[in-house]
Amino acid sequence: MSSRPSRPENSAALRERFIRRVSADTPFYRLFDHLPDLAFFAKDSEFRFMCASRRFMDRFGISDESDIVGKNDFDLFPARLAENFRRDDEELLQTGKPKLNIVELFFTDQGIPDWFVTNKLPLLDAKGRLIGIMGTVQSFEGKKQVLQPYLQIDRALAYIREHFRTGVSITELAQIVHLSPRQLHRKFVETFGASPQAFIMKLRIQAACEALQKEGAQITEVAQELGFCDQSAFTHHFHRHMGMTPLKYLRQFRLVRRS
Repeated sequence: MSSRPSRPENSAALRERFIRRVSADTPFYRLFDHLPDLAFFAKDSEFRFMCASRRFMDRFGISDESDIVGKNDFDLFPARLAENFRRDDEELLQTGKPKLNIVELFFTDQGIPDWFVTNKLPLLDAKGRLIGIMGTVQSFEGKKQVLQPYLQIDRALAYIREHFRTGVSITELAQIVHLSPRQLHRKFVETFGASPQAFIMKLRIQAACEALQKEGAQITEVAQELGFCDQSAFTHHFHRHMGMTPLKYLRQFRLVRRS
């Protein structure tokens, strides 16, 4: 007597049964340990790190994953960066929508900007409830390996690094990379999810945050050093990006430093 073919198992149930069989000692994210310049992390709904790939931990000199579990961004990063990360995380947890191609700007001791590209997605439990955030972080140097069509942007970024404090003309920038302003705009949006103008302004504002944290910083001087036409324009753009005025940011940082 021939046997009848078994009824295919529901795909969701099949996947769930497989996931449950995976050992905690071989999580999927270990794969990120073998991808160049790409790091993985996951946080719970209270913004605490629950797991991370080797490359992510290496940035902080952490060798055992248990040493990062329970920490948050403020434990690992300077306050200004942690504030930016927390705002993005809060927005994701409120909306449940991914945040992709976030350009995170870092500054070296010499004040030279470097940037990483971050992607954050909602992390759901078996019942579809939002319980945290998972994400990847990749240096632009690493990302551009898979962005060969956009290598002209690399030349634009090099120019921006050198001239963002004194002002960058989009027309001049487009000429340097042999693109029309419209083509340059399209490539920036495709790569970073932001126009060249928005990218440069974000860089200037984050440079302002760095400058305002220095001892004896004066708002007027910072505005002038970063090429704003006057303090009013500086305040407008700073509030738009940071959600507070430069004066409030300065007072808040000094209060934290004294405590």
